[in-house]
Amino acid sequence: MLLFTWRPFNVPATSSTIAQKETVTPSQIIQYSSRALPSGVVHTVKIPVNSKYLITPAVSDKLITIEEFAQKHRAIAAINAGYFDPINQKTTSHITIQENKVADPKLNERLVNNPDLQSYLPKILNRSEFRKISCGSKIKYEIALHEEKTVPNCKIIDAIGAGSRLLPELTLVQEGFVDKTNNRDAIGSTQLNARSAVGISEDGSIILVMVAQKPETPSGISLPALADLMKNLGANEAMNLDGGSSSSLYYNGKTYNGKINKQGNSTIRPVKSALLVQPI
Repeated sequence: MLLFTWRPFNVPATSSTIAQKETVTPSQIIQYSSRALPSGVVHTVKIPVNSKYLITPAVSDKLITIEEFAQKHRAIAAINAGYFDPINQKTTSHITIQENKVADPKLNERLVNNPDLQSYLPKILNRSEFRKISCGSKIKYEIALHEEKTVPNCKIIDAIGAGSRLLPELTLVQEGFVDKTNNRDAIGSTQLNARSAVGISEDGSIILVMVAQKPETPSGISLPALADLMKNLGANEAMNLDGGSSSSLYYNGKTYNGKINKQGNSTIRPVKSALLVQPI
């Protein structure tokens, strides 16, 4: 395994780079880096477009940790993905694997029967999703609303929902996370918190990002700042994933958890779904 210094990213004016390094696998394909910001630690895994790895969603019947997802599916990297209800352990995000719908939020009675969410349901059920699409002999990735059709001459192979979209624009209102009229902000978008995201660069490379909190509070990153971070990391499309206690990134045998409890320790929360980086 090779360790060497990586050229610093351009970062938002409110951020600073303290330390940064890249770990390259023996195949010299996947790039991992970590760096400290004033209010958090950014963990990044970049999968180049010409790599011999695919980004694939996975879902579990029962909640399991990101490390368990990675070990079960023999993934070199994994990040938490869609939203779920921790009480009934059912998804609140659409998930499709190998063209089969494997998780449907419409079947979650606590979601669809919640009287406080009735006016938001059309938006909740049509949130952004990260897709793997087949275009002839080529595999590509895209981010689109669930009901949005893919590009011509392509078909959706895998898809996993979360949201909101971060790039090219932040769509919190359009996806039912924020309602300014009723002072609703379902995911505390302007507050600092542990966050996870997936992005696509102009050349088609995939960027997985998890921003972990520091023991000092408050810490983490807001969604507008996360959008800026993804842009500076090279993404021109990006989507927010489940965050807070769910935020967790696994890479090459090590797990990085995002949430810090009041005692200053990282917390491990089992989740419903993940995005995996697997060899072809």
